[in-house]
This record gives sequence, C-alpha cells and structure tokens, in this order.
Amino acid sequence: MDRNQVTQKIISAKVSQQLSWAHIAERIGQSKEWTTAAMLGQMTLTARQAAVAQELFALTDEETLWLQIVPYKGSLPTPVPTDPLIYRWYEIVSVYGSTIKELIHEEFGDGIMSAIDFKMDIQRQADPNGDRVNVMLSGKFLPYKTY
Repeated sequence: MDRNQVTQKIISAKVSQQLSWAHIAERIGQSKEWTTAAMLGQMTLTARQAAVAQELFALTDEETLWLQIVPYKGSLPTPVPTDPLIYRWYEIVSVYGSTIKELIHEEFGDGIMSAIDFKMDIQRQADPNGDRVNVMLSGKFLPYKTY
C-alpha cells in the first residue's frame, strides 16, 4: 500500500458515488482547491480531516493513515505535461513567467512567491463570448535574506 494507491481509491469512490470536489471540500472543511489537491495526494490531512475522508471513501485504517503522512509533492508524470489543460499552464509560465518574475521583483524586490503560504480560488466567470476560467493565485512574498 502507498499514497498513490489511496489516491486511486479516492478517485474511484468519487466517481462511483458521483461526488463533486465542492461537496467533498464542504465535508472536509477546507476550500475546494486545497481539498482537491489533498485528495490527489499533494497535501497532508489532519486526523479529523482524514477521518472524514475515511467515512466518505470507505478507506481502511491504514489508508487513512497515509492521508496524514507528508507526501512527495509534484503530481505531474512528465517534465513537460502532455495533458492539454495542464500543458496550457506550462505554456502560460513559458510565455509569461519572465514577465511575472520581473513585475514581482520590481514591486517587491528580490525574492519569491510562496507556494506554502498560498491561496488559490477557481471560479467560472460568465461572458457573452464564452465562459471564462478565473484563477486567483495568492502567495506570500518571501524575500531572499543576506548573511
């Protein structure tokens, strides 16, 4: 048994029970974005959150323990993603990454945007020319220290 097998069991149960990520998040008590990442094996659950997941997905005690272990982060199977939706994010970073970097450095100085102290919100935005995907990413700025 490993975390990847638990993830597959969760996805299987989600499909068979016709659950939405929003419903699962409501039960877990976190955002749909964080909960989805957690259920896909990218976050560590508390004992209480893992107990809710155990009930939702009919997990064994061992599988529930796997949810509480710090995972190996990084879910992409290849260096350059092949899934079209994920590839577009790669493309966004390839095209706009240097722009984002320049503007963050100009505004904040030498440092990085944290993916640890981080929030994400994904919403559907109605538009007469076709609905849009509105993604908000918010990470704490962490300046490089001198020593």
